[in-house]
Amino acid sequence: MTGDVIVRDAGEADLPAILEIYNAAVLNETSIWNDDISDLAECRAWWETRTASGFPVYLADVEGVVCGYGTFGEFRPYQGYRFTVEHSIYVSNAVQRRGIGSVLLTRLIAEARRTNKHAMIGGIASDNLASLALHQRFGFVETGRMPQVGFKFGRWLDLVFVQKLLT
Repeated sequence: MTGDVIVRDAGEADLPAILEIYNAAVLNETSIWNDDISDLAECRAWWETRTASGFPVYLADVEGVVCGYGTFGEFRPYQGYRFTVEHSIYVSNAVQRRGIGSVLLTRLIAEARRTNKHAMIGGIASDNLASLALHQRFGFVETGRMPQVGFKFGRWLDLVFVQKLLT
């Protein structure tokens, strides 16, 4: 893929592509701490809930091919956290380390600012050095590290929280 990355809102027709990226991460990476893959009905329910709540689901599209997606939602379900969001970015293995994560993160930060969010949080597996480096380049700082709170692929995983203040 050599074309420009276009970031656009995800529509229902994009759900199979999102599902493919999500399931590949479930099966092969520690970026998603689920063991079981999802199906189209679950993906649709997630997308409908996210968008009905006013949260974005963006796609990275290169020459008509969905190669990544990013979103944010509430950090915790209490009113005191209403100005804080937690985000996620997933990029297809075939195009990782080509700037797609940066393009998606740029758009998510801009949307969080546009909607008057104050803080953006990310939860990243400590072994995901590429994601940690990406977030550091964008001014996120590590605010917490929780040893061995996750388990996947027969091993314990540490969770790193990163945060960026937006206002």
